[in-house]
Amino acid sequence: MQFAYKAKEASGKLLEGLVEAADQKAAIARLREQRLTVVEIRQKAKKSPFFKPKVDTKDVVVFSRQLSTLVSAGIPIVQGLNILEAQAENPAFKTVVSGLRTDIESGLSIADAMRKHPQAFTELYVSMIKAGEVGGILDTILERLSGFLEASEALKAKVKSALMYPTVVGGVAFLITVFLIVFIIPVFKDIFSGFGAELPFPTRMIILLSDTIRGNIVYILAAVGGGVWGVKKYIKTEKGQEKLDDISLKLPVFGILLKKVAIAKFTRTLGTLIKSGVPILQGLETVAKTSGNKIIERAIYKSRDSIKEGGRISDPLKKADIFPPMVIQMISVGEETGGLDNMLNKIADFYDQEVDTAVKGLTSMIEPLIMVVMGVVIGAIVIAMFMPMFSMGELAGKG
Repeated sequence: MQFAYKAKEASGKLLEGLVEAADQKAAIARLREQRLTVVEIRQKAKKSPFFKPKVDTKDVVVFSRQLSTLVSAGIPIVQGLNILEAQAENPAFKTVVSGLRTDIESGLSIADAMRKHPQAFTELYVSMIKAGEVGGILDTILERLSGFLEASEALKAKVKSALMYPTVVGGVAFLITVFLIVFIIPVFKDIFSGFGAELPFPTRMIILLSDTIRGNIVYILAAVGGGVWGVKKYIKTEKGQEKLDDISLKLPVFGILLKKVAIAKFTRTLGTLIKSGVPILQGLETVAKTSGNKIIERAIYKSRDSIKEGGRISDPLKKADIFPPMVIQMISVGEETGGLDNMLNKIADFYDQEVDTAVKGLTSMIEPLIMVVMGVVIGAIVIAMFMPMFSMGELAGKG
């Protein structure tokens, strides 16, 4: 349980914060151990999960930079966490920092304390912190982590920006099309029904489509909902996720972009881990778990197994048929020269630029393509509806 408290230091300064304990008595005892005089303490009310704030990556980046500065300045870790807890604006992250401080005070290592908060600290983060603790370079590792997280967020932002425009425009085009078919075409149908003559074939097809959708809207929505539910259920399975990841890497346009993003993420993550002193086998396992793609994850695990058997990283990656020859050759050179971490970071820098170029090219190509598709679909509906108008006199005369 968490308890919100107000307590005074020996100097008389009033502090506010959160403390985790089994009950109120244990919470007070924990505060007294910190030489604090409790003024007020109460159990923190549980908030509705619908409005529960989440830990943002930006919070972790700022935390890493600030803690790095405090540690390098010689400030004890517990005191540093106390300062950062007071500065934290996000309530969710404030709770995490409070829990860290409490656990470290009770004797846990920093890495073990962070491992208890997976919503804030990934396995990769914890592995690097552990290496920093063992090597006595915690401040350097924290600074490196903040840079790595910033680069990862920038990469995500590039991909989101590439996908946002076609998603929004495609969604708007779909809604306009549905609106025309469901609401506008029935009005034209009522007008045309008084003409008493056969309508052009495109007009009849559009009206038939409108009648079919309007007459079976409940079944259509049920089928779409069931289909989405079924696909989501399948994707959650090991086989389904692997199939989706395989298809995503083979998509005509987006597949190339996703592959470049995956390579940049793999090389940046592994390079950062190795440079931070994480053992290669542990580093590969961590990278595999955080790769976000089952196909790439499998290739990385094969590389780890290859090293266990005395082989090299590059050989299994080459067989996976995902990584380009240039990447394989550079990793191979890095292994031979003992500069694998530097080589991986160079590959990551190169592919970050490649992602930039791919995003710009994708955006410039998709924009006119979407406009053409929108024009063809909506234009076809409008023309089909106005075709009878062009021969209205003839149709009215036959009526």
